[in-house]
Amino acid sequence: MHNDTAVHHDARGETIDPAIAKRTIRIGRQPQRWFHHMLYVSGGSVGLATDDAVAAIQGPTLAFFPPTEGESLAVSAGTHGYLIGISPEIMGEAIGEHAESASLRLYSSSFSLTELTDTLICRELASLFKGFIAELHHEGRASRMGIAAYARLILMCGWRLSGTDETAATPSGTGPILQRFRQSVEMNYRQRRPVGMYATELGISADRLHAICQRTLSRSPIELVHDRLLQEAKLRLERAAHSVQDISYSLGFRDPANFSHFFKRKTGISPAKYRALAADNSAMHSLTTSAGYSDWP
Repeated sequence: MHNDTAVHHDARGETIDPAIAKRTIRIGRQPQRWFHHMLYVSGGSVGLATDDAVAAIQGPTLAFFPPTEGESLAVSAGTHGYLIGISPEIMGEAIGEHAESASLRLYSSSFSLTELTDTLICRELASLFKGFIAELHHEGRASRMGIAAYARLILMCGWRLSGTDETAATPSGTGPILQRFRQSVEMNYRQRRPVGMYATELGISADRLHAICQRTLSRSPIELVHDRLLQEAKLRLERAAHSVQDISYSLGFRDPANFSHFFKRKTGISPAKYRALAADNSAMHSLTTSAGYSDWP
């Protein structure tokens, strides 16, 4: 079976076994600060600590956390559950382009807590989380496709339980277009596609797409595409051991010089300098980050 070792740079997973003492899991720091996290607390309680407040999560509960920074989970003694995390790239693969994709994209863009009362649902979620973790950690078998498949099933389960209706959060009918645009960007940002190609795929003109993005997000379509590309570049510079040259080619740039010019124009520093600063956690606070998914509808 195909073994995609790179998936370990794009996913994390652990079983939270009952312990006799409280422990802390930090989900908003490197190298997973861009990750979407999903937590299933089957028993016990977990405290979510942010810069502003502390929230209690009492099991059985399913929790979803979009990419954030500085958050931590305080796991109480005796708590049992599962925690998984996936990169934005795998999240895009999990959501895909299907009838439910717009709804899943909306669901995944914000923090949510769903208390569970049905034991069958609890068993299903436990099975999915365990499958994800087993797929990730099984030596010689870790499959990116398998990880994305488990993530999709967990997302589907969470969305259905939440009862989220995407039409309630998409005024003037532009929300669905932006959601589809974001999906397409997620799948194609490394191909350096022109804005006109995205617009054609959406069945609208490039001017119409530009107007929607400017009116809703105050950014042009190409800026949003570049934001996603820059975000991925930063993530790979922070976490991957590959050279700047390899990263530039993997992101669709013709040569490393072109990548370095793009990166420095967006951040003010070279990729090599960013990587050096990323190794120093205290210096990261001085860096300007790219737009996150929460900026999209």
